[in-house]
Amino acid sequence: MFSSLPFGYMFLVVMGVGTLFSISSLHWLGIWAGLEINLIGFLPLLVYQKGSMESESAVKYFVVQAIGSSFLIFGSLLVYNMSFTWETLNNEYLMGVMGFIMMMSGLCIKLGLFPFHFWLPSVMAGLPWVTCLLLATWQKLAPVFLMSSLLEVSNSYWLLVLLCFMSSGSSLVGGFGGMNQTQIRALLAYSSIGHLGWILFALVHGEWVMKIYLSIYILVSLCMFMSLWFSELGTMKNLNNLKSSSFMQIGVMLMLLSLGGLPPLLGFISKWLVISISVMGSYYLFLSMLILGSLMSLFYYLSLFFSVNLSSSKSYNIVDLKANYSSTLLMIILLNVLGGMFILLSNSLSLM
Repeated sequence: MFSSLPFGYMFLVVMGVGTLFSISSLHWLGIWAGLEINLIGFLPLLVYQKGSMESESAVKYFVVQAIGSSFLIFGSLLVYNMSFTWETLNNEYLMGVMGFIMMMSGLCIKLGLFPFHFWLPSVMAGLPWVTCLLLATWQKLAPVFLMSSLLEVSNSYWLLVLLCFMSSGSSLVGGFGGMNQTQIRALLAYSSIGHLGWILFALVHGEWVMKIYLSIYILVSLCMFMSLWFSELGTMKNLNNLKSSSFMQIGVMLMLLSLGGLPPLLGFISKWLVISISVMGSYYLFLSMLILGSLMSLFYYLSLFFSVNLSSSKSYNIVDLKANYSSTLLMIILLNVLGGMFILLSNSLSLM
């Protein structure tokens, strides 16, 4: 991909430097500058093919990110008005609370969380697979860790309730939205919205749970997007005509089931950790809404899995097995063996 784009690797470096600069900044002016550097590096990667769909997605992404950045800088200005420093300090004044809400809203707009989720499916539906992977994984790192730093300096109860409400709404939107999709990119966008709800809910209860969930989500998404990129799939009906073999078809469907959270696959372990730590709190209503949204997405993935495999007329042969044995075996190991290792590790830690 990047070989066809002049200075493509330079834009990747600029995007990565912007994210790292934003995370490592000591005050919100530097954080805003890092996010803008990240945006400058990511936008050329969206329009490298010069197609109408890529250009439309790039314009939508630019407008939404500009709105999120304006909310972020306006909220930081409100906090600066109360403390006369760019360092975010905890205060109970109305302007300070409004500043925290504005900054949190700006980060939620950048992430695509409920109720600011409308732009993400339309943007991802018109992008190539590699930029979809970057949008679903790397572009979430800076806003998620910045929200973590906001929660560390603010102990407002209403802010926690607001975040739990947004997380449960994101899970429900991800479940409902995926049921009516025929494009794989749009389906993965709604899946990303649902997983963002789980990540935000995990962040409310503990940063280490959020890091584990985010790491597992990035790992499964990396395998999923790379498999779809090599198979050149765009819609659901093409799953029956995979470029390689039926084993690759089963691997792609296992990735979808792992994203849905089917036990004992790797995607279930992260949800199990979030549920196990959240039952100690008092947010049972939001947890039940999260589980309901995950069940809706899992129901759709299971029905898709059975329809694709039962309607497939391809037969397994030794040539396809040898040609795709390594890739299929790698995906199965990532989904099952690593998932089992996480279960054993969690059980051993709970017994200690």
